[in-house]
Amino acid sequence: MNPATRSPLMWVVHLSVLLIVALWTLPTAGLLISSLRDKDQLAVSGWWTSLSTSSQNIVVRAPGPETQVERDGKFVISGNLLEGQQGRISAFGFNSREPAAFKAGETAELNDGEKLTVQADGNFEIVSDKKMEGSRGQRVFVTASSPPRFTFDNYGEVLSAEGIGRSFINSLTVAIPATIIPIMIAAFAAYALAWMPFPGRAILIAVVVGLLVVPLQMSLIPLLKLYNGVGAFFGVPAKTYVGIWLAHTGFGLPLAIYLLRNYMAGLPREIMESARVDGASDFDIFVKIILPLSFPALASFAIFQFLWTWNDLLVAIVFLGAGPDELVLTGRLVNLLGSRGGNWEILTASAFITIIVPLIVFFSLQRYLVRGLLAGSVKGG
Repeated sequence: MNPATRSPLMWVVHLSVLLIVALWTLPTAGLLISSLRDKDQLAVSGWWTSLSTSSQNIVVRAPGPETQVERDGKFVISGNLLEGQQGRISAFGFNSREPAAFKAGETAELNDGEKLTVQADGNFEIVSDKKMEGSRGQRVFVTASSPPRFTFDNYGEVLSAEGIGRSFINSLTVAIPATIIPIMIAAFAAYALAWMPFPGRAILIAVVVGLLVVPLQMSLIPLLKLYNGVGAFFGVPAKTYVGIWLAHTGFGLPLAIYLLRNYMAGLPREIMESARVDGASDFDIFVKIILPLSFPALASFAIFQFLWTWNDLLVAIVFLGAGPDELVLTGRLVNLLGSRGGNWEILTASAFITIIVPLIVFFSLQRYLVRGLLAGSVKGG
């Protein structure tokens, strides 16, 4: 293929890659921006408008009649509807059916003869010829525009919630061993399946591939019954970290063995033969040659396994429990959202807190991800 033909194709490839990266990055960027926005602005506009002036309809209640003062024979209640917030009022009203019936600066005549004037800066006056009575102030509907506002209060509210620190430690206690243990077991199994001939090896490989398609939900209850039976025989409590480590290990081993076996099978045979000639045992070859060369595949699986165990809630509740001392971070944040209703600022801040650690892990190991996923696709010469 000549350069003139190859150049447009390369541009297409590069643009396609950039488009895919943008599609994957935009949701995360939007989540971060939303988590830093003021909760009132977040509730009425999307994150893509975060740098522009936003308009929102709010309902404000003026001070009660007890604050009125007599001025030039009139009774006046005054104040500011924005209460020190930055922004400008464009329209107002005193009826829910016509919340923007009057422009800023105009005077509206209320039902009982009182007159309401609202300025663009939020200052207002209610003027009456006779003394105003009642126990509540006048309700005013305001259409206000405000500049972008960003704050860390959303994160402060989430992080200060009771039990968040404990749940964060619980998630780390679950995710780190549940990532390391299957890697250690799968590395030995993958080496045996790749380089150690023994009867039934092909059947074992087929079983591993078949286990990749077994749904977690189908095997969860049988596995739980088996674990509880073994635990009861040895007197081990049902809800322990050991149980959830073993569960995640069982669910993660098929993919780990499959990835590592493919990668190790693609390593040059000459290296192992030279080591055997020098008197190295299988264990020496595995530890000193195979493991260092297989780091890309190990890192690839570590990313997948850590993301899965960190974000998991179903297996954590089943094998660890939902008590205040055992609940993982995802479960704690679900409870926090449930107790706060549908507050968007809590939702976005909580969601970004849950992905901070996985993002650190991913960006630390991402340079090995593609090499690990392509394991075995190209054989060495």
